[in-house]
Amino acid sequence: MKILITFLLCVTGFVSQAQTSKELIGKWKLVKETTNGVVKTPDNVYQVFMEGGKFEGINGNNSRTGKWKLSEDNKKLTVRISIVSIKFDVEYFDAKKRIISSDKIGTLEYEKVE
Repeated sequence: MKILITFLLCVTGFVSQAQTSKELIGKWKLVKETTNGVVKTPDNVYQVFMEGGKFEGINGNNSRTGKWKLSEDNKKLTVRISIVSIKFDVEYFDAKKRIISSDKIGTLEYEKVE
């Protein structure tokens, strides 16, 4: 019985983890940025997460591609563009809203648009 319960908990954890990574796929609009207590409402800034860990950052007419990775516990998101890699703490995340933070950048709030 203990083995069955342990197995079910492991499978549930794996399914939850896969669900979260799956929910990350898509286009996210930056709706609020807080840096050193200063709140900004950016215009035309997006993050696009694609299958296979591919990433695109869009700022107005400029875009850059890279890679993304979500930690196994879904608490750390790493985005790498060229040689720059930024690790974010995942503060909140569901299918429609995501809040991430980094000591270097601040807190970023995104809403899913696609």
